[in-house]
Amino acid sequence: MQWLLLLTAGGFEVFWALGLKYSHGFTRLVPSVLTVLGMIASFYFLSLALKNLPLGTAYAIWTGIGTIGTAIFGIILFKEPMDAARLVCIALIITGIAGLKFLSSN
Repeated sequence: MQWLLLLTAGGFEVFWALGLKYSHGFTRLVPSVLTVLGMIASFYFLSLALKNLPLGTAYAIWTGIGTIGTAIFGIILFKEPMDAARLVCIALIITGIAGLKFLSSN
């Protein structure tokens, strides 16, 4: 269950990071409100996951999910570059997340 909570927290992190882009520096009301709500939800689910997961592992995975998600959505939504080096780096982050998950005792 704690891994599902962490995955949910990571999903909300991607959501609020995208919201930051759409809020235009918190100058647009609806995207700004949704961004703040996403932040609150992300931290809430992370706090629940941290009840049973090691801090370093959970935090690294949470930020990794956010990094991967925002990079992928940046490529899809904002036409950011999708070169081989960038994809290799994303793959390395995924490998690190998988390694932390499999090495965790929880």
